[in-house]
Amino acid sequence: MKKLILKSLFAGGTFLLSAVLPAGLFAQLRLPAIVGSGMVLQQQDSTTLWGWAGPGEKVFVTTSWNNRTDSALVNNMASWKVRIATPAAGGPYTITIRSNNTITLTDVYIGEVWVCSGQSNMEWSWYNGARDLDEDLKAPVNPMIRFFHIPKKATSYPQDDVVAKWTTCDSISLKSFSAVGYFFGKKLQQELNVPIGLINSSWGGTPAETWTPEAKVQRDPELKAAAAKLQTYAWWPTVTGQTYNGMIAPILPYSIAGTIWYQGEANTGTAATYQNLFTTMIAAWREAWRKEFPFYFVQIAPFEYGNNYNGALLQEQQTKSSTYPKTGMVVVTDLIDSVSNIHPSRKKPVGERLANWALADTYQKTGIVYRSPELVSAIRDKDKMILRFSHAENGLVVHGEEPTGFFLSDEQEKWYPAKAKVEKDVITVWAPGLANAYHVRYGFSNTIIGNVSSQEGLPVVPFRTDDWLAEKPNP
Repeated sequence: MKKLILKSLFAGGTFLLSAVLPAGLFAQLRLPAIVGSGMVLQQQDSTTLWGWAGPGEKVFVTTSWNNRTDSALVNNMASWKVRIATPAAGGPYTITIRSNNTITLTDVYIGEVWVCSGQSNMEWSWYNGARDLDEDLKAPVNPMIRFFHIPKKATSYPQDDVVAKWTTCDSISLKSFSAVGYFFGKKLQQELNVPIGLINSSWGGTPAETWTPEAKVQRDPELKAAAAKLQTYAWWPTVTGQTYNGMIAPILPYSIAGTIWYQGEANTGTAATYQNLFTTMIAAWREAWRKEFPFYFVQIAPFEYGNNYNGALLQEQQTKSSTYPKTGMVVVTDLIDSVSNIHPSRKKPVGERLANWALADTYQKTGIVYRSPELVSAIRDKDKMILRFSHAENGLVVHGEEPTGFFLSDEQEKWYPAKAKVEKDVITVWAPGLANAYHVRYGFSNTIIGNVSSQEGLPVVPFRTDDWLAEKPNP
């Protein structure tokens, strides 16, 4: 064993302190928290394992599923990376990583890995009141679902690690995990019959700017101006890029299947720029991960915002964002128990609708109805508007005595409460006293909730055919 002789000055004199120490004491092999025992690695992928060790040292990685050893040389910044090929779903496996010291990772599974991110409606757990978890808490441990819960951290510069660990889904870990994320993962696990790894990186109240790399916002004059208007709060960060730096950057090398997202309430004050901001964020994440992964998100729910149209305008921006490649939007207007509650209590159907998007769109499962009906054409017919919808192959249905949430306008921007008739995938709308229909709105309000859905129960996406300034009182 090599020895180190340490010299020091003490009280003006010199003395020798001799100690027998391992030569690599200050260059121990280390791993980031996300690369640990109990983790789920993305199946059939070229995934990255990484960490730190002494510069110039060699790191060897042996995987038990194929008994293959890969290696990498530690660079002059004391970091290393090894890309390994993962097989089809299975486990448990072990991974042995050795250099000056040896680390053995156990209980490693191969399956599907998803990031769950956003603000409080994604963060919401049993402890926050997500009581549709009660039944699942009675169930035994589900070793096929693993959680990695990233603690809240906002920083000015990208971080390389977090303080967290992989845990198995049980009655303890489930209580503090994202309810939406869990129900999403549970349905995937049941339908795909593979291990599911869920990475929860969410923080209530955060605007999308904080989840977007600062440089992306600063280079766009529109986004930079909108970010400057964000109000500062004591309980969550609002500075561009800070949660991205602290809660996304540390896990970027980790291979994932995709992302689910529930956020938007914090951006209602600058709704006009949200489509630009949101798609910029998605593009930045994909660029950083070097993968065009799917990104499924939840449209915000109706709520009593201070302005009559703040929420409706943000919803509209989210609908426009859903045309961005490899994205999908879940509508939840039918899951609202009160428009005075910004945290709708029903998280199970939200997670399951997100899972249906993934099952049909990412995993190519057939026979799943996952898209809400959406307006494709609106034709004026004197005092009526004839509306046609996509994703309503089996027709539309009204929940209640008659359709609600419709309004028609004249050319002078005066709005009238309207009546509607549903026939298959067509809705005819008219308003008593209106001779010539000009524009139509459905559910376009912070609090007005329509009651039309597909036969399968997915609510119609709120819409409007006008582009007038939405500054007047609700119709």
